[in-house]
Amino acid sequence: MHIDDIEKLKRLNIFQDVKESTFSRAIAPSFLQSFPAGTVLLRENTSADFLYIVLEGLVEMSAASDDSDTVTEILGPVNLFILAAVLNDNVCLQSARTLTPARILMIPAPLIRELLGQDQGFMRAVVFELARAYRRTVKELKKQKLRSGAKRLANWILREYVRQGQNVAMKLPFEKRVLASYLGMTPENLSRGFATLAQYGVQASGGSVLLSDLAALTGYANPSPLIDGEEPSVMTTRGDDGRMEPPTV
Repeated sequence: MHIDDIEKLKRLNIFQDVKESTFSRAIAPSFLQSFPAGTVLLRENTSADFLYIVLEGLVEMSAASDDSDTVTEILGPVNLFILAAVLNDNVCLQSARTLTPARILMIPAPLIRELLGQDQGFMRAVVFELARAYRRTVKELKKQKLRSGAKRLANWILREYVRQGQNVAMKLPFEKRVLASYLGMTPENLSRGFATLAQYGVQASGGSVLLSDLAALTGYANPSPLIDGEEPSVMTTRGDDGRMEPPTV
């Protein structure tokens, strides 16, 4: 594992304020693997054998019922997934596959449960990571319940604009059908959403999006920190004793 990979991992909530021995024990037997795009990492309703941490690339989380399926989340670096299933030693509620080539660390699930009872710092970090995931889920629910499809699309474009370095000539990071499912839209509704946003300076062509009037798009999207604010993936403040403190939950 590269030194920069180790530093990324140490900055994750789940590994901050843990004993060095805990971190070493978690990393030593783990697998760091590279996967091509389209690789199925785990399937819904199967055992959670590993805790997964995305170091590079994008991972799609999805769920299915009868003849329908939906994308529930899209994760990039550095994020982890199926923590709750690992802690409960239960089946996964979602499937996961790579959307792009990805490098992913896989930590054996039994080891995570073992370390939880041996390091209070690790236990505390896991609690805050679960709180972060809960808040992220609530925000996703608010997006679906409180916004039209076009407004969900507008806010996604603004977030992606920032992620891509504020480049007004954006590239869609994955297929439009994936984006539509993630936003709770059909492909036809996504097309209509892009048509609606044309009057706010959004020009979509193939896998590219050009933004010509950010002020108009922002005014229409009306982003809110209570819905669109990112949940920190690292602890960013220090207490009076110099120890890292978790973000407000």
